[in-house]
Amino acid sequence: MDIVADVIMLAGALWFLLAGLGVARLGDSLARVHAATKATTLGMMLVVLGAALQLPLDDGLRIALAIFLIALTNPLGGHLLGRAVEANPGTAEMRIDVRATLDDDGTDDGTEPESER
Repeated sequence: MDIVADVIMLAGALWFLLAGLGVARLGDSLARVHAATKATTLGMMLVVLGAALQLPLDDGLRIALAIFLIALTNPLGGHLLGRAVEANPGTAEMRIDVRATLDDDGTDDGTEPESER
């Protein structure tokens, strides 16, 4: 059972990685919110389910409650973020350039970009 739980938790971690890539690579705000919400909801549910398989059976109700609350609150938060973007025209087209704050060697030098000084 430990191997199955580990595989499920690894799948959840991969969904988190996918969410991070989606947030970094997708174009507009609504697409980034969508990627973060959908992937992290499934990823967290898989991680919690994998942890539940390694815990005693008595904790099943608590785990079921945690999965229910994740399934309820994460999409709701994404929906509210999407509505906030739609309520403020011009923010949906904003792009984030992740590489703008990195040096040539790919590390963060800790300074602000020229445009923010």
